[in-house]
Amino acid sequence: MRNPLEVSPFSPAELLAEASSRDEREWIPASIEGVWLRPLLFDTVAGAWANVTRIAREGFISRHAHPCPVHAYVLSGSWKYAERDWTAKAGAYLFEPPGDIHTLIGLPGGSETLFWIGGALIELDEEGRTLGHSDVFTRIEQAADHFAAAGLGRDYVKQFIR
Repeated sequence: MRNPLEVSPFSPAELLAEASSRDEREWIPASIEGVWLRPLLFDTVAGAWANVTRIAREGFISRHAHPCPVHAYVLSGSWKYAERDWTAKAGAYLFEPPGDIHTLIGLPGGSETLFWIGGALIELDEEGRTLGHSDVFTRIEQAADHFAAAGLGRDYVKQFIR
């Protein structure tokens, strides 16, 4: 019988990723100008992903919902949700419950935030109609395409997949 305190040989390898990478090729341009994503983990078993989101613009970023929980930790700068009366500042932790709908607003000075996103990110218009979505597999494809175009190769993404 296996000792429960020992790592199973079937367990995926641990992952250590540089969250504040200085290699700009590792930052994936988001669908809106002035926003980039730095992948840290693509968890294909749980259907989740972790990334650092860099915002270098002010104003509207995205209106969206999540069917599963989201965790965020602000590394630098600040941002807010249009629907809330608070501002997320450096050092703040945020838990978003499943079903939460919000509009991300970039603030002066920009920000970098570590997000752990379960399930999907569903982009919405002002009436709440779905415009598109991202899940762990669409994010993997997006990253692979970007890394190939940036000269790192499509397989560069594999280091983040578990």
